[in-house]
Amino acid sequence: MKIGIVCYPTHGGSGVVATELGAALAENGHQVHIISYAIPFRFEAFRRNLTYHEVEVTAYPLFRYPPYDLALASTIMEVAETHGLDILHAHYAIPHAVSGFLAREMLNGEGGGFKLVTTLHGTDITIIGQQRVFQRVTRFGIRRSDGVTSVSAELKKRVLDTIDCGAQDIEVIPNFIDTQRFRPDCCPDKRGHMAAPDEKIVMHVSNFREVKRPRDVMRVFAQATTSVKARLVLIGDGPEIGACRDLATELGIAARCSFVGTYDAIWELLPQADAFILPSDYESFGLSALEAMACGVPVVVSNTGGLPEVVDAQSGFLHTPGDVPAMAASLRKLLTDEPLRKRMGEAARARAQNEFRQEKLLPVWEAYYERILARK
Repeated sequence: MKIGIVCYPTHGGSGVVATELGAALAENGHQVHIISYAIPFRFEAFRRNLTYHEVEVTAYPLFRYPPYDLALASTIMEVAETHGLDILHAHYAIPHAVSGFLAREMLNGEGGGFKLVTTLHGTDITIIGQQRVFQRVTRFGIRRSDGVTSVSAELKKRVLDTIDCGAQDIEVIPNFIDTQRFRPDCCPDKRGHMAAPDEKIVMHVSNFREVKRPRDVMRVFAQATTSVKARLVLIGDGPEIGACRDLATELGIAARCSFVGTYDAIWELLPQADAFILPSDYESFGLSALEAMACGVPVVVSNTGGLPEVVDAQSGFLHTPGDVPAMAASLRKLLTDEPLRKRMGEAARARAQNEFRQEKLLPVWEAYYERILARK
């Protein structure tokens, strides 16, 4: 198949999922074209069957904001026309699915139609709660798609409850992970650079937006490690970073916190952790938790959104968002009870391998594309 994939290039779950899906499809022999305004951060150049196409957005005095959705539609049209795309896979309904629909409409008169598949990652729906003006546009993008998927059953329900989109046949296809890359024995030499030999390592990875509750990470760590020698490693960047640094000083844990910033090869660092924490208000899936689990790291997460579909009672602890004392108690257990930590880490690795490995879910995507292509 000839497949176009439209995604955001920034550090975040949707871009990772889209890029790694494209790479896996290319490795399986499909012609894959990644379309975005910058190279996605996990895109590996010079791979067989995988090509990147940049969306060029130029400034023009008439426009206060450059019209990215129109530039994207134009680029999609050019790629589809030049390479004969069978499928365009848009990650997010707005603007990607809408731009894909526009590109197809522009091509239809010249016999250049393609099937449009849209994957919903969560922001499509949460943004509607903040800005209702986008509800009709999101509904339009979903309705004009030939196929719609969501990354969790909870997100599917949320979509159907929020938008009258007429898409009862939304397919739930969870995110997958390369368990050969994300594995417990990777890069043990990294640990010595991150913490002292007698320190436990607690890790958090996110884009440090308010919805991730990163300040709760600081509070949970402070409460859990009053009598435990441990270091908190925070990976990523975002608007809450400054507040987290200030809170670390206020809580007296600044000397035990390492703010790493963004780090592309996250699979090198995650295996060094003894525990992983993700206390978000909402996660449509929770890819960073799954990546930690694949590395044999037990997790402490919120029981919100799609996280309960990823984490079970054997692989981690799930708590109500904002319940800092309960999360701290669970984290303390993992840091002080080595047999428990080891047992839960092994269960986490097994769950990632059994339920979410790339080899299991890539054929699901291929079969889904084939079904969409077979529709009249």
